[in-house]
Amino acid sequence: MTTTPAPRALLQAMFQAAIEAAQPSHCIPPHLPPAPKGRLIVIGAGKASAAMAQAVEQHWPGPLSGLVVTRYGYAVPCERIEIVEASHPVPDAAGMQAAQRILDLVANLQADDTVLCLISGGGSSLLALPLDGISLEDKQALNRALLASGATIGEMNCVRRHLSAIKGGRLAAACHPAQVITLAISDVPGDKLGDIASGPTVGDATTCDDALAIVRRYGMDLPDSIRATLESGRGESVKPGDPRLARTRTTLIATPQMALEAAAAVARAAGVTPYILGDSLEGEARDVGKVMAGIALQTAQRGQPFPAPCVLLSGGETTVTVRGNGRGGRNVEFLLALGIALEGQAGIHALAGDTDGVDGQEDIAGAFLAPDTLQRAWDLAIRPRDSLDNNDGHGFFQALGDSVITGPTLTNVNDFRAILIT
Repeated sequence: MTTTPAPRALLQAMFQAAIEAAQPSHCIPPHLPPAPKGRLIVIGAGKASAAMAQAVEQHWPGPLSGLVVTRYGYAVPCERIEIVEASHPVPDAAGMQAAQRILDLVANLQADDTVLCLISGGGSSLLALPLDGISLEDKQALNRALLASGATIGEMNCVRRHLSAIKGGRLAAACHPAQVITLAISDVPGDKLGDIASGPTVGDATTCDDALAIVRRYGMDLPDSIRATLESGRGESVKPGDPRLARTRTTLIATPQMALEAAAAVARAAGVTPYILGDSLEGEARDVGKVMAGIALQTAQRGQPFPAPCVLLSGGETTVTVRGNGRGGRNVEFLLALGIALEGQAGIHALAGDTDGVDGQEDIAGAFLAPDTLQRAWDLAIRPRDSLDNNDGHGFFQALGDSVITGPTLTNVNDFRAILIT
């Protein structure tokens, strides 16, 4: 007879399984290309790029060289591939210099050469190289405006692609005529290649006009240099079908769906039936929390649409429109809204966290929610609704001792949400 673990332990085990499923150490080796006649140059960007580079080194018998850029604190030892650390989610000079060095590395390659590009979530800010006429300060201001606007990740990356000298297919174009093989760990809803690190090696069908429409939609105040670049069309990206992209290939080696399936296997082994509600849920985090609460309550109280015990799993990337000045992130915002809507319903526990170990700009992955969470907050004179209004999810759960801290996970397949109904 299977003994079901305690709710918090089971949720933690599912989260860890999701993270482990996306570890480069076992995702990279099956997808390495055959040795080229010429050189192998390894480049890349993202929170998982250093761990990806290490896996390449450990399983590549021949000569190679290269450079990848990752988030501060996410470097791992490599001998032949240089690891550079830079800022995320707002770019800095280190990331800009690394991006320029990557372009320099792939200049003047030959047709017999192969470029192995290692791309993962976070690459949009880590691989920051503004077009001529746009300063780093302007790009930083844009990123802050995008992060606070409530725009979806697809909308944010559309704007970024049209202001970059390396994204939106430009990196692959710079590698021509060499073969370009991209191995990508997806952190975006729908696994859209153009949105993973803003698509440096894939063609981009969107336009400067599309980017301008997004800016207007969210009422963003742009620096003059950025507005002029978009309005003039000077920031147009490399389009699908461009002959410079003819020798490019992209493979997804880890995705949110794979991570959710690994978590589902853990639940099943514990005697709890898993239901994956979607790997690409989007929307305001607090709104998604309310909707999920409705489904959880119907399940707990009426056995619909699922009989208990069960766990409702979902992934994707919600957004937060910042209105307060608290310490927040989209996962803790979701979880706080979920808890408020559940009103302490017995038998419902939850975990929400970012698989990269960083929710928002805090080195905290997410948090746990239990039936007594609201009561424990009130006992500490913390008002849950006030915390939500102030976008202070991290402050709320940290005060209760319910934060989930993983440290750098060295991968990133976006948000993980599990609602356990016992």
